[in-house]
Parts: sequence; C-alpha cells; structure tokens
Amino acid sequence: MNIIHVIILAIIEGLTEFLPVSSTGHMIIASSVMGIASDPFIKFFTIAIQFGAILSVVVLYFKRFFQTTRFYLKLLVAFIPAAVFGVLLSDRIDKLLESALTVGITLFIGGIFLLFVDKLFKQHIIDKEEDISFLTALKIGFFQCIAMVPGVS
Repeated sequence: MNIIHVIILAIIEGLTEFLPVSSTGHMIIASSVMGIASDPFIKFFTIAIQFGAILSVVVLYFKRFFQTTRFYLKLLVAFIPAAVFGVLLSDRIDKLLESALTVGITLFIGGIFLLFVDKLFKQHIIDKEEDISFLTALKIGFFQCIAMVPGVS
C-alpha cells in the first residue's frame, strides 16, 4: 500500500462512515480494485481509520451523549448482543471480509433492505436518549449483529 492508496481509502472512509452504507464494505471493494492484498497491517489500518472517524464524533458530541448513567447502561445493553455474536462468529465474519464479491452482494442487498425499512418505519423518530427504552436498546443491539456482516453496516 502506498500513500495514494492511503489517501483514497481515507477519503472513502470519510465519505461513507456516517452514511447508512458500509464504510468497511466500500474500503474492501476499493482495496480489491486497487490490488491491495489483505494482511494484518491492512486490517489494522482499516480499524484505525474507522476508529479515528468514530472518535471524532464522540469528542464532538461528548457532552450531549454522556450526560446520564442511564445512557451508559443502555449503551451496555445494546452492546451485549453484538459482543456475544461477534465472539461466536468472528472467524466466519473474517472469512466474509476477504471476498470483495461477497461484500458487493451484501452492499446491494443491504441497500435494498435500508430503503424498505426507511419506507416502512418513517413515523418512528427518536430525538432524545430518554426516548430509548432498555428494550429498544436491546433491539438495537440485535440489529447491530446484522451489521457485522461485511457490506451491511
């Protein structure tokens, strides 16, 4: 990987991390198109660049997000299903990450699914953390499990 590849992947990450598309999926496809072989460094780079993007939001909105203990508890409840499924299925998820074709297919299917869900649930809007119940947080956690499939998140 050279500096041009790094810049291209950083731009892709910056443009896709906060959209309802898979930034990881787009980076896997772009890496494949550019002929970048997957190795431990590339995997680390992908995680590091995504961590940086997410950390920027946490820093920017820290006071808004982290006002109450209940927020932390709801965050923990939402995290549990994804953590359990992640540990149990990490080897399979890693295998899926190696195939740009699989990622492309899941990006397409995930896009159709998002369009369908958006039309179906338009009236359900949550504006504040207080509007999220612990049951809703748990449901969010289970949907995060689906997002572990490369190309879906």
